[in-house]
This record gives sequence, structure tokens and C-alpha cells, in this order.
Amino acid sequence: MARRLDGGRLVIATHNAGKLVEIGDLLTPFGIDVVGAGALGLPEPDETGETFEANAELKARAATASGLPALADDSGLEVAALGGAPGIYSARWAGPERDFAHAMALVEERLAGHADRRARFVAALSLAWPDGHVETFRGEVGGQLVFPPRGTRGFGYDPIFLPAGGSLTFGEMDPDAKHRISHRAAAFAKLAAACLPTPAR
Repeated sequence: MARRLDGGRLVIATHNAGKLVEIGDLLTPFGIDVVGAGALGLPEPDETGETFEANAELKARAATASGLPALADDSGLEVAALGGAPGIYSARWAGPERDFAHAMALVEERLAGHADRRARFVAALSLAWPDGHVETFRGEVGGQLVFPPRGTRGFGYDPIFLPAGGSLTFGEMDPDAKHRISHRAAAFAKLAAACLPTPAR
């Protein structure tokens, strides 16, 4: 049986402002006070895992150095025609400046000559406690890539990802609409059911 988090304060183990807002929004109904790892001066650990789950757990465990439970996300874009790349290296494709316009252009460049535009976003969420206990959950959303990028909402690769059955990219969608169907939302729904208190009314 999964361990439950009984309210209180939670560290979001990310220095990515977009992820911090998105995860914070998901946690709002549960009455949990969140703080970003950056605000606590916690360093970003090297992501040496070979899966989304391994990297999420690594980041969550590192952030418990604060003495608080920590929630970490590792997520990325897997492109079928590129053998699943960029995958766990999605952020690295954006370079040290986190230039996702460059990363999206790189995906388009490498897809030249490929008719297959299938892709999926994957997210792993890990909730870790200072005593070393960790719970990890995975979510996915399938779709296809579109070029040129569309929309200025969201972050990362959102402007080139069109979810299956949709007409708007993640970069064009209202944040609430994205939250309902995203890979992160799917992983979060599993985490919430297993580990979080009943949402505040």
C-alpha cells in the first residue's frame, strides 16, 4: 500500500518555472503548501538515470535534504521516427540556455524525410520522504508533431505537440484544458489517488 502524505509543506524539486507553476496548480486543491527547490537554495542533481522514473526518484531524493518531503518530475518527448529520442535527454536538446526554440528546430531537422510524425509526452512523478521512502507514478499522452510551432502557452516542446483527437497544440491550449489531459496530469492522478489527502472543498 502506498504511503500517504498528510498535508503540510512539500518541496517541488525543480528549477523550471513552468513545471513549478504546473505542479503547484495541480496541488492547489489538496491544501498542500509548496515551495520550489530553487527558493530553498537546493542544487540541481546530475540526472544520471536511464529512465524517466530513475531521474525523477534521483531528483526527489536529493530535494529531501531540506528535511521536507519532495515531489520531482522527469518528463520528455519521445518521437517514434527518432527511436524515442529526445526522450530522457529532452531538456539537454535545448542546451545550457534551455532554448526550446532550438530544440524544436532540431527535432524538425532530424525528422526530415520521415512521414511518421507520431510522438508522446511521458512524465514520471516521484514523491520522496526524508527517511528514503519513495513512491513513483508514470503518465503518458500520445499525439503527433506539427511544424512550425503553434502557440505561446505552456513550455518546452508544447508548441509542436498536437494531442491525439485534438485541434490545438499544448502551446495553444488553455492551461486548465491541458491539465486535464497531459502526461503530467495522468501521472499526478495516480499519485493523488495513492498518496494525497482528500481535496479541500
